Order: sequence, then structure tokens, then C-alpha cells
Amino acid sequence: MTRVGRIRLTFIIAAMGALEVACRGGLIDRRIVIAPSQMAASLASILVSGDINSDIARTLGMIAAAVALSVVFGFALGLLVHALPRVRDVLDPLLATYYAVPIFIFYPVLVAIFGLSLVPILLIGVATAMVAMIIATLNGLDRVPRVLSKVARVHRMGRLATALRLQLPAAAPYLFTGVKLSVSYAFIAVIASEFILAPAGLGRDIADAYADFNNPRMYALMLFLLVIATFINMALHAWDLRWAERRGRGSS
Repeated sequence: MTRVGRIRLTFIIAAMGALEVACRGGLIDRRIVIAPSQMAASLASILVSGDINSDIARTLGMIAAAVALSVVFGFALGLLVHALPRVRDVLDPLLATYYAVPIFIFYPVLVAIFGLSLVPILLIGVATAMVAMIIATLNGLDRVPRVLSKVARVHRMGRLATALRLQLPAAAPYLFTGVKLSVSYAFIAVIASEFILAPAGLGRDIADAYADFNNPRMYALMLFLLVIATFINMALHAWDLRWAERRGRGSS
């Protein structure tokens, strides 16, 4: 583990320990927040019981589908917009301010059209995450060194070979950043959508537990989502670092 990783882990452990002491010592009312050990114990019992297995599969499946669609369509649209400068001139201000628009205001309209199904949640997830991939694709293609085009002409490479062998590898770090952002935005959008009107899912479970003043269940499910999100982000970050090391060795 790196020095930064040890510092981060130490900070997390210290924060959890402080919260545990504050909750156990009565500094924080248990009706507001429960101790981390109680959250973990409640989560363990919920997972062992299997009560939320279907909700876990539903929520994580929706997140995975939203990420996949966002990455594929975001990359494709990014390529298209980059190839059409006039279209990009029109869309650049909209892309720059896109996340200032509350996407969730369209959820009631989507529910009215598609009903209380998976479709509105999926569309909200894609609409939230896809623009991050579009922006990352544009940034990556903008930063491809111009010398690569000269290299392609010298070697008489076609447009497809140039894109696959030179341009995309050069833009890969930015594209991977888009993937990471898409994962984060899709996670937030799907969970938030389930909070609103979804009939099932982990977000719905948390909302129901909150309405029932069931703090142990609510905080246990929140802890579960935090652990899953942290694990995914750490895995993507580790993959990104390993990829960067390989690129560094390849260029040296």
C-alpha cells in the first residue's frame, strides 16, 4: 500500500472510531445516527437473511446497464460531434452547462410515459452519465498530438488504422476518465431515481426504512452502498494506475 493509501485508510479508521465513540457515549442521539458497529451488524443480518438479494440484483443491474449504454453511446456521439465542427460549436455551451440542469425533473414525465418500470430509471441514468463520456471523448480527441497524423501519412495508413492504432491509444487516458465519471454519475442517478417513485431497489428500501424510522436498516443499506461504490472506485483507480505504468514503460 502506498503512503497516500495508508494516510487515507488511517483517516477513515479514525473517523469511524470517532463516530463510534460519539454514538456510544451519547454525544449523538441514536435516533439520528447509530454507531458504525451497529450498522455493520445490521447489514450482516440483512445480507444473511437474503431479504434484499432481488433488490441488489435490480439496482446493480440497472447501474451496469446505464454505464454500458452511457459509455457506448457517449463515445459514439463524442466521435460524431468531434468530426462536425459546426455542430460542436452549437453544442459546446450546452455540454458545459449540462449538469446545471436538474435531470430528475423529467422523471415524472418518463413515469407517465413508461409507467413504474425500469425504463425511466435507465433513461435517467443514461441521461446523467452519457454526457460525461461525450465530454471526455472530445477532450481526448482534442489532445491527440498532431504529429501522429503526420506519422500516419508517412506510413500511408488509412483513417481506420490511424484511429485504432494511433489516435485512440493517445486519447485512452481521457476516455478512461469518462468511463470512471460515467460509473459515478450512473450510480448516483439510479439510486436517486429509486428514491423517488421506483417500486423496488436499494434506493426504495432506504426510502421505506427512513419513512418507518427504521434507522438500523436504513444505515445498514447506506453502508452497503458506500462499500460497493468505494470498492468500484478503488478498482477503477487501481486499473488506471496500472495502465498508466504500462504506458510509461511502453514509451520509455
